[in-house]
Amino acid sequence: MVLALGKIDAIPSEAEIIGVDLVDFFAGPPCPPRLRLITASVTAWVPEGAFDLITSVHGLHYVGDKLGVIAGAAGRLTEDGLFVANFDARSVRREDGAPAGASLTRALRVAGLDYDARAKRIRSYGRREVRLPYSYVGADDGSGPNYTGQPAVDSHYERCSC
Repeated sequence: MVLALGKIDAIPSEAEIIGVDLVDFFAGPPCPPRLRLITASVTAWVPEGAFDLITSVHGLHYVGDKLGVIAGAAGRLTEDGLFVANFDARSVRREDGAPAGASLTRALRVAGLDYDARAKRIRSYGRREVRLPYSYVGADDGSGPNYTGQPAVDSHYERCSC
């Protein structure tokens, strides 16, 4: 179920919205009904059930294992669900620090993901098991600003046959 709503009161009674915050920024009054806010590491959090819609607006910029989060999100969709996120493939680096480059974007597309380099957006339609030929080795939080001008994290991977 994909909803375009002006007010949270318009959400159908069977719908629930779950927000995951990486740094416990959710503060203030109690949540409206059907809205659940969770502070968790997006790389470690394992939700129950499947989701109709998963979005990340500029959240992946600050995550170490970006490819792991993308694969996890695609695997947590309903059969006709949608995952869409801002994602700059230039922030994915080989173990030696060089950009993963065209081999990464090819691997994303082979895995069934839609990557738009110009818009810096990645999408997955429907649940899928995403296997990418990369193994996460660490992140660099001192890589400087990304295309948004904000400090971001580069993610480092070794190419593997996994």
